This record gives sequence, C-alpha cells and structure tokens, in this order.
Amino acid sequence: MSFAQVYTRSVVGLHAPKVIIEVHLSQGLPALTIVGLPEAAVRESKDRVRSAILNSGFQFPNRRLTINLAPADLPKDGARLDLPIAIGILAASGQLEPEVLSGFEFIGELALNGNLRQVTGSLAVARAIKAEALAAQAVQASKINDPQLSEPRQTVQLIVPIDNGAEASRVEGVGILGAQSLKAVCDHLQALTDPSGAYESLEAVLPSATPQHVGYKVDLADVKGQHHARRALEIAAAGGHSLLFTGPPGSGKTLMASRLPTILPDLSDEDALEVASTYSVADSDYDYGTRPFRQVHHTISAVALVGGGSRPKPGEITLANKGVLFLDELPEFDRTVLEVLRQPLEAKQITISRANSQMTFPANFQLVAAMNPCPCGYDGDGSGRCRCRPEQIKRYQDKLSGPLLDRIDLHITVPALPIADLQNSQAGEASEQVRTRVAEAHERQLSRQKKVNNELSPSELDQFIKLGEAEQQLLQMAQQRLNLSARGYHRVLRVARTIADLAASNDITSAHVSEALSYRSK
Repeated sequence: MSFAQVYTRSVVGLHAPKVIIEVHLSQGLPALTIVGLPEAAVRESKDRVRSAILNSGFQFPNRRLTINLAPADLPKDGARLDLPIAIGILAASGQLEPEVLSGFEFIGELALNGNLRQVTGSLAVARAIKAEALAAQAVQASKINDPQLSEPRQTVQLIVPIDNGAEASRVEGVGILGAQSLKAVCDHLQALTDPSGAYESLEAVLPSATPQHVGYKVDLADVKGQHHARRALEIAAAGGHSLLFTGPPGSGKTLMASRLPTILPDLSDEDALEVASTYSVADSDYDYGTRPFRQVHHTISAVALVGGGSRPKPGEITLANKGVLFLDELPEFDRTVLEVLRQPLEAKQITISRANSQMTFPANFQLVAAMNPCPCGYDGDGSGRCRCRPEQIKRYQDKLSGPLLDRIDLHITVPALPIADLQNSQAGEASEQVRTRVAEAHERQLSRQKKVNNELSPSELDQFIKLGEAEQQLLQMAQQRLNLSARGYHRVLRVARTIADLAASNDITSAHVSEALSYRSK
C-alpha cells in the first residue's frame, strides 16, 4: 500500500474545519513535499516527523513522499498536524493498517524523540467533531423512512497529547484518547488488528467533574460604603448593561469593577465551553466556568482590542465574551481605539474582513470603564486640590465621543470614600447574596423574553415594556432636559425594566424610570 488518508482539524478563527491528510509514496529520489497551503510551522513538520518516526522504532520510507492537505484552499498553521502526518506516512509505507484510521482524528505536536507536546485549540477541535456528529444524526433522522439509508456513521475518537486530554474531554459525546508518544498511538492502532495482546491500548480520558458553584478569589464584600455605586453595579449585572465610573483616584472604581464577575450568574455548560474554547485557541490561561474579566492597558492597539491580523485572530473583546471588559483611565485610550467599540457594543459580535478572508467573532461582553473627572483627578471633590483650568478639563473630557458615551447605559459618579467608611470593620454585602438577586432577575428576563434586557431590540422593547401615562410623561420631560437621543431613550427603558425585575415587579413604575434616568445624566 502506497497511499493513506488521515483525518485531522485545522483551526481558523474559533472554528476547526476538517482536514484530510493524503500521503502518497512513489518511485524516485527520496524527497518529502507538503502541498495544500501549509504555513511555516507545517512546512517544518517534515523534519520533526522524520526524527520522531526513527526514534520511535519505525522506518522512514526511502522514497518520494507527497503529502496533500485537503481542502487545498484552506490555510493550515500550527504544529498540531505533526501527529496525523506521521501516522499517514506509517500507514502509506505499510507499517500501520490504513483501514483502522477511518474511526479516528489526530492532533498533536511531535518532539524529535517521538513524544507528544500540547497544542492549542484542542477544545475547539472536540466541539467541531461533536457538532459534525450531531449534524450527521439530524440528517439520518430526517431520512429514517428512506430505504436507501446507509449504516449509521461510526463514532469518531479524537487522539490528542496527554496534556490536552483533560481540556478536550469536557465536550460530552466525543471519545478522547490521550497519548504520551507516537509509539503509544501506533500501539493502540496495532492493537485493533492484533488480538494477541502484544500492544497496549490507550485509555479514554474521562471528563473532570465541574464544580456546582464557581469560586472567585475576590468578593464584593471588600467594597465598603459606595452604596450608590454598588446599586448600579447590581443593576448592570442583572441586565447586562454597560457602566462608566467617574471619580477621583482611590475612590474604589477599579475595586468595584473587578468584583462585577463575582455577582454575575454562573455560566451555562454551553457558554462555559464556548469561553474555554476561545481561550484554548488563544493559548491563554482560563479558570473553567468563571466569567472572564479582561483589564486592558490604555496603550492597546485597535487590532489587539477587537481582533485582526493577516489571518484574523480574536481580540480582547472576544476574550471577554460572556464576561467583563474593563477599561481603566478611559480618556487615556487613543480615540480611534475607543471608536472601534461602538459597533460590537450594539451587535454583540465583530466581523474582521481581509482581502482573502472574513471572520466573525463573538463579542457579547459587558463594558465597564473608569475615568477621573479631570487630568489631575480631583475636580469637584471639595478639597480644593484641583488646579486644572476649565479648558484643560474640557479637552480631557472631549477625548470621549458622544456616540460612545451614548452607548454606555449607566453613568455613575463615585465620590471619595470617607475615612469613617474605611475604618468601619463591618464588611459590605457579599457577592453570593447579590448574585442570588441577580440570578432571580435573570430568570425573570429569560422566562419573559429569552434574553437579558440589554439585548432587547427596539421592536422587542415595544412588545415587552408597557408604560403608563405617568411614566410616559416623565420620560418626555426627561428627554427634553437631558437631550436624550433615540438610543439613549431605549437604553433608559432597558435599565428601567431591569430595575423592575430586581424588584420582582411586572410593571415599570415612575420610581423605576426615575432611578434609570438618574444613571443617565453625564
């Protein structure tokens, strides 16, 4: 046999399309050619694969080798193709039975001694295998009465490096086998055709238990005083609203922003997998099941914030998906960087377009920002320390555009914290207590409209939010005094609906509207 096919996956953005590795041995001078848009790491795999095969006790064929990575128009990058390429070479050269490969997919980087090293994107690969299997089952179900229905597709098992096993096994319904080396993978494949017991099979990796409640290292109880800001934080968590804290240095803006994930409801299993898959592709550490909290520096570029590159990669807003993106010292960010947030704040996703590719990334994050009222930070605190001229304050605040501020739901002034509050040994309300109220409000929203209030469209606002005569007149007066735009008006309605949900009220009252308007004045 001089031909073999091996199945694997590439990673493009957050997706993992299938790749078929075709290996052909032919007569001619010894050479190894890889075609099918391989990038540098894939082209270099031929040297790693050769040494790994020889050091694992196999023979490297002394013939002309052609390796095709299909589909040919899909770029392939990363070292995850090392293992399937090596398996394909061994099968094409007759050292493995090609028939046993159809039930497996392989990913893994090879060391020169044949050991397998951890790769990125294993969770995305496992999720893609499961999605493909579910789609195949749906097609079979639709043809259940068709006499031409073929036999059910064999369940595919994924062989990964042992260090990727725990991560990939979080996807239910996909068989994960962890291997230490190329030799261990080959032994498992040979054991399928050799019942003598001379070869040792790989053990399936069992999924680790997911804790009932996710723990955080910080707690809202650390925040003393600031009852108005804490209330706004709870409203933001309950409705998924964006938030801007304005106050002098040391008033607790960053402290409160970092506690927002601790009062958000726990992620669902599917959302936790989606977040973990994103971090797996980005090769970043992630505490499974927690809400992401991304705090970025003001020197960040637009590409690093929203994603991009010649081959689009996820940015910070995608890493903050289902969690919180915190921008401290907001006016210090480059204005062009901040303006790119306007579209994803509305659409909850970002589309990166390039000449040869287009990629859409999720961006359903909560924006929390903090800023000082002036360059020195002490304007309006009553101490008289501020020496900023009016034109300096105006120039500082004008760094933020009106359209961006209009997209932020809650504008909160955070005063300096009195020393008496700091000396008070009594802790504030704990995150667990606040999270209980927030989760109840979430449940009311999901049962009523299948989404949180911040995601309601204008047509859905008319459907789910009914105002009485007094509430309508209050909003009309406020629109004239606050110069509310149509977007600002809709955001006030969403916040008022959230306040009512926290109060377990089906109707929105004037008190709810008044409180929502109090968070809108800039």
